[in-house]
Amino acid sequence: MNIILHDLSNHLVFAPLSLTRPVGNLRMGMWTNDERWQFYLPEATVSFRTEEYLVDKFPMHQTDDNVWVNATVIPNEELVKLVQELKVDESLYVNGVFVAQRGTTFSPKENDSHQLEEFLVLEHRWDLYQKNDSILATDFAAYVKGRKSASLSKTNTLIGDANQLFIEEGATVECAILNVKSGPIYVGKNAEIMEGSVVRGGLAMAEGSALKLSTKVYGATSLGPHSKVGGEVNNVIFQAYSNKGHDGFLGNSLIGEWCNLGADTNCSNLKNNYGNVKTYSYLTESMEQTELMFMGVTMGDHSKTSINTMLNTATVVGVCANIFTSGFPPKYVPNFSWGGEQNSPVYDLDRAVDAANQMMIRRGKKIQNGDLKILEHLFPNK
Repeated sequence: MNIILHDLSNHLVFAPLSLTRPVGNLRMGMWTNDERWQFYLPEATVSFRTEEYLVDKFPMHQTDDNVWVNATVIPNEELVKLVQELKVDESLYVNGVFVAQRGTTFSPKENDSHQLEEFLVLEHRWDLYQKNDSILATDFAAYVKGRKSASLSKTNTLIGDANQLFIEEGATVECAILNVKSGPIYVGKNAEIMEGSVVRGGLAMAEGSALKLSTKVYGATSLGPHSKVGGEVNNVIFQAYSNKGHDGFLGNSLIGEWCNLGADTNCSNLKNNYGNVKTYSYLTESMEQTELMFMGVTMGDHSKTSINTMLNTATVVGVCANIFTSGFPPKYVPNFSWGGEQNSPVYDLDRAVDAANQMMIRRGKKIQNGDLKILEHLFPNK
């Protein structure tokens, strides 16, 4: 089966995270959505229909027989079966939402809608953390079927059903308190939970990720590959390769790849008056009123904060921004901001690329041509 995850004009809905990746590559639960489809259909080829400037890094693989899938739909076993049953030129709708269409080209047709009780679709950027609890639980239940967890060291304290904890071979967990009563905990290959950490699930730790000494975690939280987290986090998703290695609070937040939060960076996730928050919309290029009380920071790839940075409720930080202002930055920090203040200069492109590459080299990676094209496209002074 050849699956193509289609953005369906949702590119800016999930910005700034989707400024550097297709919608189908966003992380929530245990995986990115393309990884989730690959898990359910291991023989399938999965690619993306996305913005033109992203295709060098995320190419589309199109054949004579494709299954075009709404990238915002979260697959589960029942939904995957319906997709597998599609015939050529048929379209699938679930609960009134377009899910998939089979054909050479993308041309969905109106069709009767199936009804599923377990059906999750992302409609807003903040759905990523708001629905992370349900997605993580579904991912965990599907993944652990027929698999056996590595044993938990006796130095740890486990609260709740041991079946809600899964530790991959090569992972390290010592002297931690793990509470799985409110959600499962998954510790991936070569991931580590260091001594003194206290975790209340759900928590998903991808390969090579780490909780530093005495970290406090409230679910539902997801750490992408090789992300390092310390201090206190509550309902946060880290895409991959990002660092929050020191004390400081982060709640109801979304952090991209290759970000670094300096020591004692703190983010408010609740207004002092307990009111619903406004946040920046890339679609309207203005502040948007939401119906949410809790919202922290959303940070695009390659952005950084200095030590003691204070971030306001519902702050949005673009790609390659470098924040080192002494007070609160504005609630919207654009791409390539050098300083993070209202009238900060633009971060020089060559220096931004060099800084990004230096961080990647430390993790055994190197910036690629596809990455360069994306950053050049997003640079404001082209």
